[in-house]
Amino acid sequence: MVMGAEILVVEDDERIRGALRLALEDEQYRVSEADCAEQALWVFGQRPPQLVLIDVMLPGLDGFDLCRSLRRSSDVPIIMVTARSDSHDVVAGLEAGADDYVTKPFVPKELSARIRALLRRVRAGDSPGETLRFGTLEIQPEAGIVRRRGQEVSLTKTEFRLLCELAAGNGRLLSREVLLDRVWGYDYFGDGRLVDVHVRRLRSKIEDEPGRPRHLVTVRGLGYKLKP
Repeated sequence: MVMGAEILVVEDDERIRGALRLALEDEQYRVSEADCAEQALWVFGQRPPQLVLIDVMLPGLDGFDLCRSLRRSSDVPIIMVTARSDSHDVVAGLEAGADDYVTKPFVPKELSARIRALLRRVRAGDSPGETLRFGTLEIQPEAGIVRRRGQEVSLTKTEFRLLCELAAGNGRLLSREVLLDRVWGYDYFGDGRLVDVHVRRLRSKIEDEPGRPRHLVTVRGLGYKLKP
C-alpha cells in the first residue's frame, strides 16, 4: 500500500526537515524524523519504515555511511538527497545501496512521484510460481527469490525488480530508457546512471567474474540483456 506508508526523513536542517514532513503528510504519508545517522538507526530499529529519505551531508556519520549501514540488514527503499547533482555524489549514493536520489532544491511533486514509484515496487506473493533459469542463476519472480549455484542471493527490491525485467526480456536487448520506465517508473526525469550503477551492483552478486560478466551483458551504447 502506497498511501499511509511510513517514511523516515533523515535531515539535520530543522527547516528542511519540517518542510519535508508537511509535504509528505499532505500526501497522506506518516513521517518519522531523525537529525543524524545515529538517531536514524535507533528510530529504524524501533519501528522500521517503508521508505527512508537520507540527506548526504549529516553530522558525524554521513548519508553514505548510514545507507551502507541500513543495507547490511534491510532492503528498505532508500532515496538519497544531495545538494549537488555531480556524478561523484550521485554514484557514491547509489553504490552505497540507495535506490534513487533527488537534488536540492527539488520539486515536491517530483519527490512524491519517486516515492510512489519505489513504494509500488514490492515483491509480490508468497507462492513459488515460475522459476526462470539463466545458467547457474534461478529466479522466482513471484516469490522474490534469486539463487546462484543453489545459494540464495540477497538483493534490494530495486536490484530484484531490475533482474526480473531483464529475465522477462528472455535474452532481448533492453535500453536504459525502457529499464527506467519499467523498473523506476520514470520518463522525462529519469537518469541513466540509475540503471548503470544498479547493473554493476547486480553483477557483483550474480556473476562469477563481475568484471567479465557472462549473463548480464552490456550492448555498448544501447543497453543491457540477460543471457543463459
